[in-house]
Amino acid sequence: MEELVPSFAAYLLILTRVTAFFVTIPLFSYKAVPTTMRIIFGALLAWMLVYAIDIPPIEIDGNYILLVVKEAITGLAIGIIAYIVMSAIQIAGGFIDFQMGFAIANVLDPQTGAQSPLLGQFFNALAILLLLALNGHHMLLDGIYHSYQFIPADQLWPAFGEGRLAEFVIRTFTMSFAIAFQMAIPIVATLFLVDLALGITARAVPQLNIFVVGFPIKIGVSFIVLVAVMGVMVAVMKKLFEVMIISMRDLMILLGGG
Repeated sequence: MEELVPSFAAYLLILTRVTAFFVTIPLFSYKAVPTTMRIIFGALLAWMLVYAIDIPPIEIDGNYILLVVKEAITGLAIGIIAYIVMSAIQIAGGFIDFQMGFAIANVLDPQTGAQSPLLGQFFNALAILLLLALNGHHMLLDGIYHSYQFIPADQLWPAFGEGRLAEFVIRTFTMSFAIAFQMAIPIVATLFLVDLALGITARAVPQLNIFVVGFPIKIGVSFIVLVAVMGVMVAVMKKLFEVMIISMRDLMILLGGG
């Protein structure tokens, strides 16, 4: 019984980090994945990690409560930093929808349960399929496994409360915003030129109802440009996945005091 308690204590710590990770990480946190399946998968993954990770015996005492809180915050932080990077896809779709005039037709995203732009939802579905095709879900699971090399389960954060963590989150958000702008700039710049041409046409031909003619023209030009740059979009999404994995690793290093 004395040997069972430390093992059960270690399992609870690992289960806390894994389940918190699944709450926020892209793909696994989506509402399309049933909660029961997430709990079962998290429990099985934690059970496997108990035997894959060398954790010394842990006593259930007052310090154990702090370890549980630390594990929950660690799992949430790793998942949130990945979600921030992946949100660049939704931001890019919002930029494009605003220029196309689709911003008034936001729909409910069944994956996240939040309002989402039309093209943002399309890009998000494309990114999920691409992530699965590239075995990105395996890399995400590798991330939670390797997190124990940087942040041991039996130790509190050496870097908790340092300013570097806040600076890293802000820098990651800024980088995600820049990537979203790079994804949207081909279509946004083209639509700016279309708006400029329509404005000149409206001044040259006042009899023409430019609002009636301009809306379908902007939509048609947007889809043409979108098809033309789809290969670039996919390449940027691949780069975004690399940035997501690197950001997760850097966050683990920071939380581990590196």
